[in-house]
Amino acid sequence: MTERRRAPGPALARLGAWAADYAWATDRQLRHLLRPPLPAVPSDRLPSDRSPVVLLPGIYETWEFLGPVATALARAGHPIHAVPGLKHNARPVPESADVVVEHLERTGLAGAVLVAHSKGGLIGKRVLLSPASDQVLGMVAIATPFTGSRWARYMLPQALRSFDPRDPVLLALAGELLVNERITAVYPRFDPHIPETGELPGARNIELPLSGHFRPLGHPMLVNTVVHEVARVETEHAVT
Repeated sequence: MTERRRAPGPALARLGAWAADYAWATDRQLRHLLRPPLPAVPSDRLPSDRSPVVLLPGIYETWEFLGPVATALARAGHPIHAVPGLKHNARPVPESADVVVEHLERTGLAGAVLVAHSKGGLIGKRVLLSPASDQVLGMVAIATPFTGSRWARYMLPQALRSFDPRDPVLLALAGELLVNERITAVYPRFDPHIPETGELPGARNIELPLSGHFRPLGHPMLVNTVVHEVARVETEHAVT
């Protein structure tokens, strides 16, 4: 008599998704130690008439977390830009946004699209509310805690506790509704870090049947969605 194996329960499946998520994040941090260059647009596509893309990683992240997305966007002809001043992105959102604004003003980028992950989406929204907003067409934000995370209050580092839904910076950003129409929010069905999901009122919201906070960044479904949405933002919000 053969013994039939039981499928793992929801709790075990989510624990497995969490472990795989952190394994993917660890791999990205190791890649940073190798300091790879930003993805280059193939020489036969230069000069490019596509919108430049500015990468905004999440907290404690470098641009390598957005590497699969950046590579696909470069192949589509978009010049890719990181913001070195963000470093590992541990500063408060307002300060980080100031760093991005200074970078935009110094480089003179125009018609840019922000592509952000997690905290990067909060930074990007604040940039869209700044004087540098005229240099940006819109933003595609991936797994961003626009309304915070219920787990944040239990975190020891202050940088993580700032994602508490009661945080004044988060509440102020949430109250700025008009700019949401320039944002596409892409988020997985299950995010262990953001149980509230990355949905944003008034934005274009896209939920994908994926699990995790970090690992979806390397999934072809998410990568293709971001490339498609950047092209849509480029077309619909271009200055004529």
